[in-house]
Order: sequence, then C-alpha cells, then structure tokens
Amino acid sequence: MAGHSQFKNIMHRKGRQDAVRSKLFGKLAREITVSAKFGMPDPAMNPRLRAAVLAARAENMTKDTIERAIKKALGGDAETYDEIRYEGYGPGGVAVIVEVLTDNRNRTASDVRSTFSKNGGNLAETGAVSFLFDHVGVVEYGARAASADDMLEAAIEAGAEDVVSTDDGHQVYTTPDSLRDVAKALETNFGEPRKAALVWKAQNTIAVDDENGEKLLRLIETLEDHDDVQNVYANFEVSDALVQKMSA
Repeated sequence: MAGHSQFKNIMHRKGRQDAVRSKLFGKLAREITVSAKFGMPDPAMNPRLRAAVLAARAENMTKDTIERAIKKALGGDAETYDEIRYEGYGPGGVAVIVEVLTDNRNRTASDVRSTFSKNGGNLAETGAVSFLFDHVGVVEYGARAASADDMLEAAIEAGAEDVVSTDDGHQVYTTPDSLRDVAKALETNFGEPRKAALVWKAQNTIAVDDENGEKLLRLIETLEDHDDVQNVYANFEVSDALVQKMSA
C-alpha cells in the first residue's frame, strides 16, 4: 500500500480519529466553506463541494453542521484561505506532498518547514516531487458495496481509468475532468460512495526499513495534526511488522 493509505489505516485502527474528531470536523468544515465560496453552493452542481460533503458524511458530520458550513460561505463573512501545496522529502528520500488551506501563509510555511526538519526530512520547492505522482480522481466504496468484478465492469462502463479492489474496499481512479461523471454513474449502481475526491497517487512506491518507516509515520502524523493541513501524500511502503506495531 502507498504510505498515505497505510498511515490512514493504522491511525483508524488505533482509534485516533475519535480522539481528534473536533479538529477533523474543523478541517472538513473549512473545505466545505471554501468549496462553496469558490463554486456554486449546490453539491449537485459543484464537484468539489460534493466531494467535501461526502468526506464529512463519511466521518458522521451532521447535516446541520454541513449546512452551516455552506451558509457561512454564502454570508460573505467566511475567512479568506489560500490553497497551497508544499513538497518535500522525508526520511529515506520518500517524496511527500502536503495540501493546506491557510489564512496565514507565513505561519503555515514556517510550521511545515519546521515539521519536516524535526522529523528527518526537508522541504523542497513546489514541483520537486509532484512529478512522481499522478493527480487523479478517486471514488471509493466499501468492500461490501459490490464484488470486484461488478465494480470493475461498472467502472469501465462509466469511463474510469483503473480499479483497485482489496479487502478494505474498492478504489476507482479517473481523470480529474471525469471524476464527477464517473462518481454519478457509480452512485446509480452502488449508492453514495464513501469518498470522491482529487488525490495525488504515487506512480511507484519506495520500500523503507522500519527505522525510517517510523520516522515517516511520525512526520505524516505531525503534519496531519496541523490545523491548516488538509491532506498528506507519500510514496512509501513499510513492513507488515511495523504496521502491526503501529496498530497495537
């Protein structure tokens, strides 16, 4: 598995999402507000807002909270956030992409740079590692939503680029421009997905030893704990033994 997905699975098993639910909801609400502010306030007509709402629902955010986040954008009193992508290297030369929404560029840049430095990495220029990733759309379903064959058939018919089915579920990959149409077609067959978003998918992954793997997981955890950080992606793999250790 890619480092980002693997890290997410580890932290979910540890129950960390429950411990930081307030912070998580704040990030989800921020994305909803920004999406509504820079596009139409109707999720059916705004793919980014639709994706943000799906992400919020997947974390059991209430309908009232979602609607308040949308209305905040319509009221004109929403904070102004800059969307910034930081790129750098973690321990073992692993490529890391960090997406943020910030109301203070200088503060966030300083914090991200410091986090890389303190965890054995270094921040690089924009474009330094993104060529190692593909910017794609992904539509995710749980494993029970459909068989691998049924999901593959429906995805191909909908115009998807690739499908990866595992015990954890199905990931249907699309071009950025076709994400909305593919997501709609799959929703007709299998219901609402647990995720539909644009992501950075690593073209290849780097196997790292347990020492660097632990450092990388700490780096990603610290980055994701930052209020301004929305997403973190990395192109590494770690051993099953380390996964079990971190999951304990």
